[in-house]
Amino acid sequence: MIIIKYTGRVDFEYDIQGLLRTFFPGEPMVTNRETEADLILEAEFYDYFENKPMVLRLEGKPYMQGEFKGETERTLRQQGSFLPGSVPAGEEEQEGNGIRPGDDYDQVRKETKNRLKRLLFNLLKEYTGKTPVWGTLSGIRPTKITSSYLERGYSEAEAKQRFMREYYVSGEKAEQCVKISRKEAEILKGIDYKNGYSLYIGIPFCPSTCLYCSFTSYPLSKYRTKTDAYLEALGKELKYIAEVCAMRKPDTIYIGGGTPTTLEPYQLDNLLGIVHKLFDTKAIREFTVEAGRPDSITREKLKVLGRYDVSRISINPQTMNQKTLDIIGRHHTVEDFLNAYDMARNCGFDNINMDFILGLPDETEEDVRRSMEWVERLKPDSLTIHSLALKRAARLNILKEQYRQYTIENSDEIMEITRQTAKKLDLTPYYLYRQKNMAGNLENIGYAKDGRAGIYNILIMEEKQTILAAGAGSSTKMVHPDGRKITRIENVKDVDIYISDIDKMIERKRSFFEQTEC
Repeated sequence: MIIIKYTGRVDFEYDIQGLLRTFFPGEPMVTNRETEADLILEAEFYDYFENKPMVLRLEGKPYMQGEFKGETERTLRQQGSFLPGSVPAGEEEQEGNGIRPGDDYDQVRKETKNRLKRLLFNLLKEYTGKTPVWGTLSGIRPTKITSSYLERGYSEAEAKQRFMREYYVSGEKAEQCVKISRKEAEILKGIDYKNGYSLYIGIPFCPSTCLYCSFTSYPLSKYRTKTDAYLEALGKELKYIAEVCAMRKPDTIYIGGGTPTTLEPYQLDNLLGIVHKLFDTKAIREFTVEAGRPDSITREKLKVLGRYDVSRISINPQTMNQKTLDIIGRHHTVEDFLNAYDMARNCGFDNINMDFILGLPDETEEDVRRSMEWVERLKPDSLTIHSLALKRAARLNILKEQYRQYTIENSDEIMEITRQTAKKLDLTPYYLYRQKNMAGNLENIGYAKDGRAGIYNILIMEEKQTILAAGAGSSTKMVHPDGRKITRIENVKDVDIYISDIDKMIERKRSFFEQTEC
C-alpha cells in the first residue's frame, strides 16, 4: 500500500502517481488516508507566485526486488527549493532551461513539473535500487519530444543527450526514439498539415471481447440486428464531414474498431461505396482497414476491400500459441489465422500488418520465440509489438481476482526477441508509443519494410494533423493553425445512443466548425 499525503498545494498529481507506478507496479495507491502503509510519500510543491519551496519526504519499509521486505522502518528525505532561475540541488543548470520572472506561465509550469519528476525519480531510485529505462516519462508519446528537438535544429547526438539529461531516459531508449523521429519525418514528407486531414471511421463490433480489451467494442452476436441502423447513422455523419471539408482532401483513411470485417460483405461494400462517393480517394497516401480478427475474414470480404483500393490491412494473431488464445477469449485458432493470412496474400494484398502482444497471461519467453518463428516464415510487411497494458475497463483488470493465477510478464530480453525477428526481415522501427500500466514498463513499437509503414499510426501519435472521426466512441482531434492547440470532439460510445442521437453528434461538430476553419 502506498499513501500519498499532499502537505501543500496539490498539483501534478497525475505525474507523481505515474512515476510511483513505474517503480511500484501493481501496488495499491491512495491519497490522504490515515491507514497502515508500507510506503508514505509526503509532497509539498513549490509555488512560484507565493515563493514557497517544494519538499518531498519518503518514509517506509525497505523495498527489494519488487516487494516490501521486513518490518524495520527506513526513512529517506530529500528536498529542494525551486526558485525562479534555479535548479534542484545537485543538478547543473541546463542550456535553455533557466526559468526567469515574467516567463511564459505554461513553460514555467512545464519546467516545474519536470524538475519535480527528476527529484522524485532520484528519491525513488535510491529507495528501490531500480533505474527504469524510460526515466521520468509517464506520457504516451516520447517521440514527440525527440521530434521537437530535431525540428529545432539539434543533431541526432544532441537530441539524444538532451533527452537523457532532461528525462533520465536510458541511452538505448533515447537513441531509439531519435532514430524513429528521423524515420517519421522521412515518412511524413508531403503530408499536407494545413489543408489536408486524416479520416477515421469506427466500426465498434467484434466477434467477441478479448480479455485485455478496453476499446469501444461490442459482441456482434448481440448487435447483429442493429448494424444496418448503425451504418445508416455513420453514413449521415460521414456526409456532414465531407460537406464541411469539401475544399480539403484526406491524406489517409483508417477504418478501425472493433473489427470492421465483422460486417457482412454487402455492408462493407455499402460503407466503402459511401466513402468513395463522398471523399477524394484517388490521391490518398494510405487506405487502411483493420481485419484484425482472423475469424471475421472471408474471401468475399477481402475481394470487397480490393475493389475499393484498400491499400493496407491488419490481420492480428496477438500470439501464435493456442493455449493463450483460449485464455484471452479470441475465438480463432492458429490454423484460422494461417488460412486468413494466406487468403489475403492470394487476393493480392501486399501490405499486411501483424499485431502481437507481449505479457499475455502465462506467456513465456519460449512462447514469444515460437510466435516470432511464425513471423519469420510468413514475412508480413509490417509488425506491431505491444506490451500488455492493463486498462481499467478491461475484463482482465475488472475481474483480476478471477485471473490472479496467471502470470503477466514482459522484459527487455523478451522485447529483444521481437527486435531480432524484425531485423532479420528488414523491418525497421517507424513509430513508438507508451501506455499506463504496461507490462515491464516498456513500449509499443511498429516495424515495417520501406514504403509499408502505417502513416496514420504516426499521425495519430505525433498529433500534427487534424484527424476527423466518425462512429461510436470515435474522437475527432482538431489541430489548430498554430500547431500547438488541439481540440477534441468526442462521440458517445454506446451504439444505441449513437444511432438515436446522431444529429447531436453532428451538431457537436457543426458548432465547432462554425467557429473555426476546418
